[in-house]
Amino acid sequence: MPAYVISDVSARDQAAFEAYRTRAADSIGRHDGRYIVRGGMIDTLEGDWQPRTIVIVEFPDMASLMGWYDSPEYSRLKAIRERCAKTRILALEGIVPRPS
Repeated sequence: MPAYVISDVSARDQAAFEAYRTRAADSIGRHDGRYIVRGGMIDTLEGDWQPRTIVIVEFPDMASLMGWYDSPEYSRLKAIRERCAKTRILALEGIVPRPS
């Protein structure tokens, strides 16, 4: 079952965050992840959530997702991200409906 990382990101240091994004993309690819959403317009339809940037990454399964997130490579990148951005991050499993 596919698994997803959903991140709500607010960069505090845009230059440092851009460097993080490039390296994070490489690490995601090495763990069979792929971007579904990376930025774009956001329109809050209900509630008081006001995200700045939404990123959604798909992995083949939760084991692959957690293998990436807990990897030594990404641990170093997390430290960079924590210095240059405020983030809220979820991991969830999901079922992708097959076309009829």
